[in-house]
Amino acid sequence: MVEDVQKHSVHTLVFRSLKRSHDMFISDQGNPPPKDEKSEWIRKNMKIDDDYGLVKNLKDDITKKQSSGDVIKPYDRNHWNDSPEILAQGSHPYPNAPGVQLTDGTGRQVDLNMASGMELIAYEKSRQSEAMSGSSVHDIRQHAGNPERMDPSSRVVSIGQQQALVPRKAQTMPKPSWHPPWKLYRVISGHLGWVRCISVDPSNQWFVTGAADRIIKIWDLATGTLKLSLTGHVSAVRGVAVSPRQPYLYSCGEDKQVKCWDLEYNKVIRHYHGHLSAVYSLDLHPTIDVLLTSGRDATARCWDMRTKACVHTLTGHTNTVAEVRCQAAEPQVITGSHDCTIRLWDLAAGKSRVTLTNHKKSVRALAIHPTQYTFASASPDNIKQWKFPDGNFIQNFSGHNAIVNSLALNPDGVLVSGGDNGSMNFWDWKTGYNFQRMQAAVQPGSIDSEAGIFALAYDQSNTRLITAEADKTIKIYKEDDTATEESHPINWRPDILKKKRY
Repeated sequence: MVEDVQKHSVHTLVFRSLKRSHDMFISDQGNPPPKDEKSEWIRKNMKIDDDYGLVKNLKDDITKKQSSGDVIKPYDRNHWNDSPEILAQGSHPYPNAPGVQLTDGTGRQVDLNMASGMELIAYEKSRQSEAMSGSSVHDIRQHAGNPERMDPSSRVVSIGQQQALVPRKAQTMPKPSWHPPWKLYRVISGHLGWVRCISVDPSNQWFVTGAADRIIKIWDLATGTLKLSLTGHVSAVRGVAVSPRQPYLYSCGEDKQVKCWDLEYNKVIRHYHGHLSAVYSLDLHPTIDVLLTSGRDATARCWDMRTKACVHTLTGHTNTVAEVRCQAAEPQVITGSHDCTIRLWDLAAGKSRVTLTNHKKSVRALAIHPTQYTFASASPDNIKQWKFPDGNFIQNFSGHNAIVNSLALNPDGVLVSGGDNGSMNFWDWKTGYNFQRMQAAVQPGSIDSEAGIFALAYDQSNTRLITAEADKTIKIYKEDDTATEESHPINWRPDILKKKRY
């Protein structure tokens, strides 16, 4: 006979669960072990010695030396101790700047063993600046005999027995690297709607596109012929990614669905349910078997590929998350959103570690440099270059006056930005120089509003550039093999470097 199980209310079950958790952790949280005062004292003293060991007893040492007459060296520097006869000249105990010394004609000399801490620091700086500028102590002392101070915008150099003031040049932008211009190579038609996303096969034999006609198409990269069409989405396909480790293709769309396709059987084998609205972007982690997606529900989600479990829901953005990118190094996830911010995420903790608020308008595209520890973000106000891991601002790429939908970056340092009006700008990554501008050729019969570029991708050899456009075509560009630096010189002049605009 089966005994009846006693039923309890939800309130009772929750209360019992809370009590069990409380009993489990009370020994750790409620009764922490007492602090060891001796350990705390040792820790603080070690910290003080580490940070202020050179100067913490400086005043007492000087006072003791003056009262007793003993030789006490507040700074134990090898090159000072080996040559105690070196003298620092000057009439003011605190020189105004490295290498600038004032004299009233008396030529008061200070023994380094008797000098104060500030004098020794100034003396060391002056020695470093002399070594860098190539000028000798004798040159600076002769110049210091003048009643005027040295001009900070110039430096003294000695040529034979003569001296000359050489003015410093204003800092200028470094010369950009020369890149061959890009030209249109092939136009591929076949989709019946706006082409929204691209992904290239790791073997560089074919590539995938997704479009607003709800169809995913696989094309031969060499010939541009259609190999396969995959149907299953019930709304526009907004993101595709080919896995480099499995024969899988991942896609997402405005129907809130994230699908995993097995390319050996050409059918869907997994669905990833969780997004509450359209999914706009997805990316595969290069080393871990996780999938990152983002969309209009203002979240980015991290999925376990095999179990379909949502590992993390990355919340913090207040508007559509338009782009998500992954890399192996920290931070492993980067997102750009219509709330005008970029967030760098700690994937292990599932929390945002840095929020970049420099953009004034929505961030729709991101590109990570394949070899450097840098990335770029695109917004209608500017394309900005950043440095990992803390998102330090490097420079602006100014001049692409359009809504920038996509970025692509190759190891040669060519950054391409594609705009909503069909404009493409090519930039030198090192200097931010815009070396080429191009307007995409619209298919005959298309209206003016169908001149947008929605996605950009380099192939695996980084010699061909594939674009997905609003005129329902896919265009392939390649570098002009006949171009040289003489036939296509860069129209560049060394401008004075302007202050960084954040």
